[in-house]
Amino acid sequence: MSHITLITGSTLGGAEYVADHLSELLEQAGHSTEIINQAELEQLPTDNIWLVVCSTHGAGEFPDNFQPFVEQLTSQQPDLARLHYGVIGLGDSSYDTFCAAAKNIDQLLAKLGAIRLGERLEIDVSQDPVPEDPAEAWLDNWKKNLN
Repeated sequence: MSHITLITGSTLGGAEYVADHLSELLEQAGHSTEIINQAELEQLPTDNIWLVVCSTHGAGEFPDNFQPFVEQLTSQQPDLARLHYGVIGLGDSSYDTFCAAAKNIDQLLAKLGAIRLGERLEIDVSQDPVPEDPAEAWLDNWKKNLN
């Protein structure tokens, strides 16, 4: 089974709740997981699987706890060709920057050579007040991409 590192970008805790829930489900399915709420590039394995769960803050920005990680990726430009990843975004579709942070980290990881597993999930919290529900439904399909 796979080892999955769940990396959260959260302002109000929604992304962390989703990551906690998905971590439990992945472990029940036989995978090992680790949740990182303050990611630092040098402490992350780059040859396994990351599941990024990120909310969008303000006018499309990354949450404060996630910005240093994005800055490290941008400045260090690591070769992530051995990394596989998934992305879940949380946002509100009433804003024109809906899930911008998730879209931007997805593009950055791909630019650095990482391979996305499955489709990116964009959760509209105005339609899904319990974001764990659509994330759980998405996870059932996403797990099919894991070894």
